[in-house]
Amino acid sequence: MYQVVLLNDDFTPMEFVVGVLQKFFGKAREQATQIMLKVHHEGRGVCGVYPKDIAATKVELVLAAARRDGHPLQCIMEAA
Repeated sequence: MYQVVLLNDDFTPMEFVVGVLQKFFGKAREQATQIMLKVHHEGRGVCGVYPKDIAATKVELVLAAARRDGHPLQCIMEAA
């Protein structure tokens, strides 16, 4: 299993991060906001834990959405 992790940067809007968590990880707004604040304050936040292929797909979807909107948001996966 692999965890998908968002990494903090000083440029990506908090609202965009909340939207990513809702759209790609199925988080409710309140939970998405909590994860976004964890990313903001601690430098990283776990979005979820998935089998390797699903985690890789989620990373690619997040990165593509961020690039499409012009944000430098980084999303990685690591062994859980």
